[in-house]
Amino acid sequence: MSNAVPNSFKTMLWKGQIVGLTHVFKMILMQAGFAFNKDTHRAYADISTSEVPNGNGYTTGGITLSGITITTNDTDDRTEIRWTNVQWVASGGSIVASGAIIYDDSTATGSGHDFTDAIVSYKDAGGAITATDGTPIIISNIMETAEDKT
Repeated sequence: MSNAVPNSFKTMLWKGQIVGLTHVFKMILMQAGFAFNKDTHRAYADISTSEVPNGNGYTTGGITLSGITITTNDTDDRTEIRWTNVQWVASGGSIVASGAIIYDDSTATGSGHDFTDAIVSYKDAGGAITATDGTPIIISNIMETAEDKT
């Protein structure tokens, strides 16, 4: 599997339900063997059972992303959204993950959004990665792009 953006996120973005500069975005790690489906994985509840379990330096629910920047890249014809690097340090055992998901912690179906905790994207690690006790898993260069594919 490669990096992916769920179809539902694109719809919510165009409806104005996702607001990049004011919403709270979080990143979670996914268990080894997890397979992301951009058609059916729309919200945190859809994938929460496949999140890395709480413990060994990992806290379920994720880390809040900070340092958001949004820029226009006219050379590659896209918008680029970046966040500060995220890390989990294994403590008392190993953390094993196969990828990461960014979700919007500000969306709730009762407040005019299509989904609660809408998934923004999936980052594929290209296989299982392991952080042994005392070592980190660092997700760096976190970037989303919005490109015109027409």
